Amino acid sequence: MSPSEVSGAKRLQASRITQGSLVFSIARFGLPLAIGMALQTTFNLVDAYLIAHLPASERQAAIGAIGISDQVAALGTIVSYGISTATATVLAQRRGAKDQTGIEQASWQSTLVIATLSLIFGLIGAFGAGVIVQTIIGAKGDVARVATPFVSVMTAGSFSIFFLLHFTTIARALGSSKTPVLLLVGGNALNVVLAILLIFGPGPAPSGLDWLTPLAAALHTPRLGMMGAAWATVVARSVALVASAFVVFSKFRIIPPRNLRVPKSSEIRLVASLAWPLSAQFVLRIAATLLVHSIVARLFTTPEDQTATTAMGLVFRIDTMATFVAMGWATAAQTFVGQNIGAGKPRRAKQSGWIAVAYSIVTSLLLMVLAMAKGDTIVRVFGSEGPAIGIAVKYLVTVAPSYVPLGLSIVLGHGLAGAGATRTTFALDVAVVGLVQVPLCVVVGFVLSGSIGNLFACVAITNVVSAIVYSIVYSRQSWGDERPGDRVPPSTSGIAI
Repeated sequence: MSPSEVSGAKRLQASRITQGSLVFSIARFGLPLAIGMALQTTFNLVDAYLIAHLPASERQAAIGAIGISDQVAALGTIVSYGISTATATVLAQRRGAKDQTGIEQASWQSTLVIATLSLIFGLIGAFGAGVIVQTIIGAKGDVARVATPFVSVMTAGSFSIFFLLHFTTIARALGSSKTPVLLLVGGNALNVVLAILLIFGPGPAPSGLDWLTPLAAALHTPRLGMMGAAWATVVARSVALVASAFVVFSKFRIIPPRNLRVPKSSEIRLVASLAWPLSAQFVLRIAATLLVHSIVARLFTTPEDQTATTAMGLVFRIDTMATFVAMGWATAAQTFVGQNIGAGKPRRAKQSGWIAVAYSIVTSLLLMVLAMAKGDTIVRVFGSEGPAIGIAVKYLVTVAPSYVPLGLSIVLGHGLAGAGATRTTFALDVAVVGLVQVPLCVVVGFVLSGSIGNLFACVAITNVVSAIVYSIVYSRQSWGDERPGDRVPPSTSGIAI
């Protein structure tokens, strides 16, 4: 494709966002994003599936451990994703305003911030995994023993997912929804090969998963068990991020002139001012999930019986799939809202959020029906322990119906973020988690000594309340008079003002 054809394709994509049918354009833009976000979860799903095929003596502790690791690693990812989402808000609005210099500065300065976060979380993973798993989470017995090194590798390798999400988010904000999906498909394919190679090594491996054992034997690859899944994920993500960096830097002009590549405090402050409420909001949501898992670990497990923790590890993947699919539509909402506000079309921006919600409801309903009708079959793919399966199915029956309101709140939250109202979304989540979820869980778990099923009901109730709150706030939001600090300013010579 010639440069003029590339430029024409970019203008066509931009025109679809700010002009024409929203129903068609959001579906065309958002569906690849929803699929792409679902693919991001398959890194962990592949790991969980393969670990479920380890010998029984390793399997139960490994399943519980990987569930803990996924959530701990998610904390760092969420902080990073807050930076990336804030960057997307700036990029979308500047793209709508045709501010190329501002696009270059926001992309480059936010990448420097991601590099700093990668270093910080890498050090936390290398030296603090034991404290996190055993002291903070309260894991016990074999689960704690195997979770600690797994968390260490996954968190120390956080840079791989931080940069991968950042580069794909930049591409989405600038109007490319298909390229990130292709990159994630390739990364997942590599992860499957590496995970089988490293988990089972030269064998023994279950039938159907033994096709790489001759290669492992020839390469003298050791059998690493569940730790092989951690190393495979980090390496596969690293390869995918290198590819995504190449695509983003070559397809979009986002590298500023050499004299503007040093850290710019004004641009970093702009991104940070939008990012800290988003990052804090995302961390708050993950922390609320960790609270539930911590209560389960403390009240419903013993050093000898980790069944309940194993069950939570099983259902966390299904919850994550529902969340990430909704985040695909949410990213579409954020891009459409941001670019239309940048183009001076606030009414079209607001309509974009509601249309993205409609699509999210459809996909959430499909996931809800699948989880409730086939929950037993799904969780058995990731583990075969009978008691853990029973608890996991009870969780799905209780919580899966709330996937629809969960998706609604995620989409509307990103829509508000696209308008620059990140402080509003943070305040809403603080209110819902602090005034609803935490008190409910603590009272049900510790005061009333409720059943594990009642604890699960607290999660579902929180999702419903969150959807109600976000619907009210979004419908009443007037983007003509945002609060100070909620609107993204333009840039002059690459410096935010």
